[in-house]
Amino acid sequence: MSVNWSTARVIVTGGGGFLGSRVVSVLRGCGVEEDRIHIPHRATCDLTDATAVERMYEQSFDGAGPTMVIHLAAEVGGIGANRENPGRYFFANMAMALHLIEGARRAGLHDRGGKFVQVGTICSYPKFTPVPFREEELWNGYPEETNAPYGIAKKAAGEMLRAYHDQYGLEGAYVLPVNLYGPGDNFDPQSSHVIPALIRKCVEARDRGDDSIEVWGTGSASREFLYVEDAAAGIVRAAEIMTEPVPINLGTCSEITIRDLVELIARLTGFRGELRWDASKPDGQPRRCLDVSRARALLGWQAQVGFEDGLKRTIDWWEQNRTT
Repeated sequence: MSVNWSTARVIVTGGGGFLGSRVVSVLRGCGVEEDRIHIPHRATCDLTDATAVERMYEQSFDGAGPTMVIHLAAEVGGIGANRENPGRYFFANMAMALHLIEGARRAGLHDRGGKFVQVGTICSYPKFTPVPFREEELWNGYPEETNAPYGIAKKAAGEMLRAYHDQYGLEGAYVLPVNLYGPGDNFDPQSSHVIPALIRKCVEARDRGDDSIEVWGTGSASREFLYVEDAAAGIVRAAEIMTEPVPINLGTCSEITIRDLVELIARLTGFRGELRWDASKPDGQPRRCLDVSRARALLGWQAQVGFEDGLKRTIDWWEQNRTT
């Protein structure tokens, strides 16, 4: 069932962020007018607070309410940030989904034929999921320990949406993008993910003339990465045609070891020094690679941007926008 975007009223949580801004751009390209997209901001709408969420639903679009909610907002970081904030990451991500999904029901989103789109995370999969990850494996074990609270909260949100579909008829979609990267990513060394962290480390070491950099772990773990604009296109496609929130992987079905990733980023940034591996630091989940056949079958979607090309675009953006 396709959405009539010309009449849609869409709430996009996290719509000002790295992924959210791309989703908003795709929505505008589909014909959604600017005044029909509402982006709640933390300063005026704390999504972890039920009262604030209820007020958002009541007041959005001059009281008419949304016909679509795309929930992208999250509190998340790399391995270090997850280890330092397990309680906060569980609470914030669980509370946001809890209040938004229940708030959608109370606001009558399902009565006006609306949809709720929950964006999950690859961190929800069990630590030792058979590769490539299939959606049927999502509940067959405990996630990797360093990001389990975050992953479990996001996975529970997907299950809540499924339950609300079954009991209340709330239509929607549930997508699980693999690790994202691209221009405009978070390059803060305290909270960034692996690709922006490595790009920044290599560029700064190159500019200082350092003869080495230190890298966490052994380099043996593998990851899969999805260019942010490809992810945005997949999310909007799911919002457009899905009515039942079955989990759908969004990825490339192509993995790379962290060792090979570091060597590639070093080459692309022009860093020629030694790579020193600190095996006392955690590797995280041993492997990540998605089966994306469901996305192809249900959405007719697949990634368009090649990995090295996407890395070059990301490095170029950082070189042009860094302040030091």
